[in-house]
Amino acid sequence: MPTKKASSTEQPKESAAASSKASKSTAAKKPKAAAKPKGTKTTAKRTAAKQQYKLVIVESPAKAKTIQKYLGKGYQVMASMGHVRDLPKSRLGVDIEHDFAPEYIDIRGKGQLRNELKKAAKHASFVYLATDPDREGEAISWHLSNMLDLGGEEKSRVTFNEITKTGIKSGMAAPRNIDINLVNAQQTRRILDRLVGYKLSPFLWKTVKPGLSAGRVQSVVVKLIVDREKEIRDFVQEEYWTIDAKLSTARSKKVFAARLASCKGEKVEIASGEQAQQIMQQLQNHDFVINEIKKGVKKKVPAPPFITSTLQQEASRRLGFQAKRTMKAAQELYEGIDLPKLGAVGLITYMRTDSLRISDEAAQGAREYIIGRYGEQYLPEKPRVYKKKTNTQDAHEAIRPTMPSMTPEQVKESLTLDQYKLYKLVWERFTASQMADALLDTVSASIGCGDYTFKASGYSVRFDGFTALYEESKDVPEEKSPALPELLEGETLKCSDLEPNQHFTQPPARYTEAAIIKALEENGIGRPSTYAPTLTTVIQRGYVEREGKSLAPTQLGEVTNDLMENEFSSIVNVDFTAQMETNLDLVEEGREDWVQTLHSFYDEFAKNLEQAQQKMGDTRLEVPDEVTDIICENCGRNMVIKVGRYGKFLACPGYPECKNTKKIVQETPGLCPVCGGKIHAKKSKKGKTYYGCEHNPQCPFMTWDKPVEEKCPSCGSTLFQKAGRGGKLHCLKEGCGYEKE
Repeated sequence: MPTKKASSTEQPKESAAASSKASKSTAAKKPKAAAKPKGTKTTAKRTAAKQQYKLVIVESPAKAKTIQKYLGKGYQVMASMGHVRDLPKSRLGVDIEHDFAPEYIDIRGKGQLRNELKKAAKHASFVYLATDPDREGEAISWHLSNMLDLGGEEKSRVTFNEITKTGIKSGMAAPRNIDINLVNAQQTRRILDRLVGYKLSPFLWKTVKPGLSAGRVQSVVVKLIVDREKEIRDFVQEEYWTIDAKLSTARSKKVFAARLASCKGEKVEIASGEQAQQIMQQLQNHDFVINEIKKGVKKKVPAPPFITSTLQQEASRRLGFQAKRTMKAAQELYEGIDLPKLGAVGLITYMRTDSLRISDEAAQGAREYIIGRYGEQYLPEKPRVYKKKTNTQDAHEAIRPTMPSMTPEQVKESLTLDQYKLYKLVWERFTASQMADALLDTVSASIGCGDYTFKASGYSVRFDGFTALYEESKDVPEEKSPALPELLEGETLKCSDLEPNQHFTQPPARYTEAAIIKALEENGIGRPSTYAPTLTTVIQRGYVEREGKSLAPTQLGEVTNDLMENEFSSIVNVDFTAQMETNLDLVEEGREDWVQTLHSFYDEFAKNLEQAQQKMGDTRLEVPDEVTDIICENCGRNMVIKVGRYGKFLACPGYPECKNTKKIVQETPGLCPVCGGKIHAKKSKKGKTYYGCEHNPQCPFMTWDKPVEEKCPSCGSTLFQKAGRGGKLHCLKEGCGYEKE
């Protein structure tokens, strides 16, 4: 298909189709060279009017309130409440035949807001567009500029990395033109997602089931989770053995462990219990003698400040927050919190970033706090600078506190629990990133026993450094190696125990939310800002479900993924999807044409879609039901799990002969403190777990607190654990009041 050349630096203009109703619909049909924007007459009228204030438009009311405080009189700050225009929901809204010209329409329900913004802009002496400092924010500003006819007002775009007095002052002092490259990058992503969603969804509805969707990023997420499940399913467990010795010196009663490592210099691998016993026999009547001791000092370097992805990962591991919950709290902290004596203050910098850069002022603020709180020994000679990763967008700083001296405890009373936990995490991580290395004294010993060699190692902390404040958590906790006693080369050791231990290789773990975000980041798929909504989507569509902290594919997810792999391999190809992200970055940098980028994807995609439609015809794939071990009491069949309007339920597979159905009940170890019935775990409409009696509604007992196996020592009833970390155990039996200290 021939294409029209369009520079990514060119400004989109209204399409011919939209020109008849310009207030409702505009599109980047045929971008032309940066023309003299429209609106000079309106601008002149505005200038001639009574000039009382300058208008600043942001995205959220909370942000508007904070900025208004800093700008004061002479400014009016209003919120656009996100996007004011978007592609229509009811149709494709992209003219594929004319270089993918998008048709933008006013978002329904925002008519009054648009009128208020237009009225305020008309009477303002100047309009500043201060939406979020990223692609999405740039696009919102572009749409606002078109809606308000601000084309004649150059350098109306301002951005704030932090919502503080300094941040606002810096942003207002550096107005610029709208970055069309950023707008085009956002527009390209939006159109890509629309093309995939609107073209593939009907195919999936016809082939699998109604209500499904596909997407460039969401389909790859499902593939990663399905592939991991197949790895686990296909995993063949292998047996292996280790031999461990418990040793001590004649000078110390402290016992330490050593593990068999080699025989005559060759690594020992023990495949069976018989082989282990043979080695055990060979070890008999031999002394354990220290052949070599190595001592050293190991440095531990602090983790860098957070970027969006690492914040989501660490909040998941340490706080148990889902990505959506993390970003909500981060947004609130960025936009502004009311503090005593200070008013509304943004407590952290912009939370959508993949840059590790921090300002000199922030580094100095951290250093001043560290030296005052911990002393000079905890301060490195120079402020730490962390290397940026490849494909990093360096427009914003890393996520850090706007005021390093403002400790979490100082603002705790002004924050919600989620805000406090996240601010504490951000503050500690940032402050620790500017602290001195931790120093560990390490000791490793090589211990001979006949032809065999055992290894023992340990460490002790010489200087705690940054770990005095914070240490990054891991998906798999590191094994602790306690310090060894004082050892001497040539010394004979006493063996108090020599034990063979059986082990089995373990399959790879299912992805947790933190692990899948890490995988997406490492593979260059999506952007940190898209991780949270993508995970929400694949769960809502029923492709993936949570099992504790793990993410597991459903039968629907596996069937849909297999179809996508067979018919649309590029959509779910990790490398292809990563390359598309790189192309979007090139569009943002003005090095790639946005129309050509769309053609490079869509032309091949359209061919694949046509071929898949012809191949599948009227075929509908069957999604197998999940079989349970629960027996239908009416006909003796194993019941299966079905999904209905109100969620999952048990049903007999003999339908319509047998129409038996049951609720899926999750029992707990507790008994109802009111009537003695079993307590079931249930879900609220918002998905939060609560606990209620099996005899509901006859018995009204319900609680958010989790029942445990432990019984009340006072009355013998079930004890319940209060919500939150370190929640106390207490009794809910009326009249008891027991609470475990």
